[in-house]
Amino acid sequence: MQFNARSESVGEKPSFRRLLTRTRCLVPVEGFYEWKKDGSKKQPYYIHFKDGRPLVLAALYDHWQNSEGETLYTFTILTTSASSALLWLHDRMPVILGNKKATDAWLIGSSSSKFDAVLKPYEDSDLVWYAVSSAMGKPSLDGPECVKEIQLKTEDKGTISKFFRKEIKEELESKKEGRTCDKSPRTVVLKSVKDEYESEDKLEKPSFKMVHQDLKSSLSTTRNEDQTKCKIKRGHEELLSDPKWDSNKNDSLHSSPAKIAKPKNSDDKRSTLFSYYGRK
Repeated sequence: MQFNARSESVGEKPSFRRLLTRTRCLVPVEGFYEWKKDGSKKQPYYIHFKDGRPLVLAALYDHWQNSEGETLYTFTILTTSASSALLWLHDRMPVILGNKKATDAWLIGSSSSKFDAVLKPYEDSDLVWYAVSSAMGKPSLDGPECVKEIQLKTEDKGTISKFFRKEIKEELESKKEGRTCDKSPRTVVLKSVKDEYESEDKLEKPSFKMVHQDLKSSLSTTRNEDQTKCKIKRGHEELLSDPKWDSNKNDSLHSSPAKIAKPKNSDDKRSTLFSYYGRK
């Protein structure tokens, strides 16, 4: 017999249909486990009543004999869709009979309509849960540690630190994209200039040799002018330091070209205002 049976189809399958009419039963448990899938990881949760009372599950039982003639009694637990509070954890849950009215309807009732009234998700708020160790899935582990609560590591999905990390990442990515965009126009311009120079119809390729010669000639002319200036300055300094040199006879070297020369004699034949009135 299977461990679980879907309550929605239990009346349709031959293996369960005969049991539904005469071998219904109750299975009391302290709680049950459900596994939360998170990618490749699975985390078990222990689900129970808040006040610690046992959960009563709807089930079907049967009896049969093995090869040695021994009579065995087995049962299967009926399941239904998960309640609204447990949808985040799993899409199925066992049928929980939460009160005496529900248990009586399951055990004593003979109409399928009454079964449908109790084979539904348990929606009361007194059902709670907490995380337990994944080691409880090992068959060798069977003890109080299976229902011991553990604390899970909380992820900082909504913290302010993660928000700023996201903003910084987006800013760095935008700057990276901006640098990539800045290089693109330059590449286009260089390519267009290269194409223009390589076109024989538009421009003639510049001669590197001619440019080199012009640059060399310009540098040589500048060098010669500097050498000439140095020679003139050095010659002038040597001349002034010569003791035979009479600086008074060579005032022209020091005089300003804008200086007006004095007349050589005082007998100036040019007419003045006094000489004009003197003749009168």
